[in-house]
Amino acid sequence: MIKISPSVLASDFSKLGEEAVLMEKCGADYLHLDVMDGHFVPNISFGAPVIKAVRPLTKLVFDVHLMISEPLDYISDFVKAGADIITFHYESNSDVSETLDKIHASGCKAGISLKPGTPAEAVFPYLDKTDMVLVMTVEPGFGGQSFMFDMMDKIKKIKTEIVRRSLDVDIQVDGGINEETVSVAAEAGANVFVAGSAVFRADNPESVIDSLRNNATL
Repeated sequence: MIKISPSVLASDFSKLGEEAVLMEKCGADYLHLDVMDGHFVPNISFGAPVIKAVRPLTKLVFDVHLMISEPLDYISDFVKAGADIITFHYESNSDVSETLDKIHASGCKAGISLKPGTPAEAVFPYLDKTDMVLVMTVEPGFGGQSFMFDMMDKIKKIKTEIVRRSLDVDIQVDGGINEETVSVAAEAGANVFVAGSAVFRADNPESVIDSLRNNATL
């Protein structure tokens, strides 16, 4: 199923609670929460306390993307804060299998994210214990970057492997997603779409979310 996950990185942080409520009213499926530590990526965003503060305001699925060096050490914090899906980077310092196991043991769904330079095959050994693979179509750390069309081959390879093994794994795309690029990513095999600027900076976010969903379904 197609899922739209607006990224709060593009929201007005002074009205984060209101923005979250708005996304739910506008028909979003998830709320994408980018956690950056200033070490794994050269930027700092927010941590578990901010997520915990927003959690009571909406029933949206909290899609937490950990762009941090040691995700294993912080899983419990984000579970307690209200995360529903926790995605961490294959390239982080934490053991991949151990981190997946801890996320699942905590009652959350687990995802693995791949930077643009990491090949599709890196995630293959973990697909049977992964709920979602996040393919970055920009370099992680900053919003507003251009969509990397050359990442579509990576999505196709991952999708082919998922189908070959009859697994139930979502493929999420994050970076430069708008009403045009969403159809390209969907055609490659993605079904969960993170959109930041395209949604939060739109005059009519509900219309944009509808368009993203429709264009991904075509």
